[in-house]
Amino acid sequence: MTLAEFRKRYGSREDDFKYEFNKGRVEKYRSNMNAQHAHMIRNLSRLFARTTAYTTGAELIPEMDQLTGPDQQRRPDLSFWPDDKIKSANERVSEFVIEIISPTDRHDDIVLKRREYFRAGVRVAWYISPAEQTVSVYLSPTDVTVCEGAMRCSAAPVLPDFEISAADVFRVSL
Repeated sequence: MTLAEFRKRYGSREDDFKYEFNKGRVEKYRSNMNAQHAHMIRNLSRLFARTTAYTTGAELIPEMDQLTGPDQQRRPDLSFWPDDKIKSANERVSEFVIEIISPTDRHDDIVLKRREYFRAGVRVAWYISPAEQTVSVYLSPTDVTVCEGAMRCSAAPVLPDFEISAADVFRVSL
């Protein structure tokens, strides 16, 4: 299957699954959005609205398709999109992505996707684990800081003024 065929067949499906394309293979993931995820996304979005990037038209966009290679399309849970990238409809991978780890995610798949993101140009990736109440901040596939409790998670160097404690990521009301 080609990327064009994948997009035609899976691009507008509304069936409680998230589809990604990886070198000719369709990868199907159960959509695990729940109230806890909604709180996390709201907390991150509200904090993002205080950044300089937001005041210049940038957005944190949920589940935006983006190309990580000529035959790879991923859909991170949240990703950073500057104003110029939004206006140009540039589908290349974001420099900052956020993935929320679900109980059905396989460790090997998470590692391979993280490596793919960084090969494609990601500079900062957050992997949020609701089960462990941690945020793993990656600056490369292997350079990681695990934040928990009051520890601050930063999106620098992509977004130097986007910083939140791990506890506030998971807080029910921020």
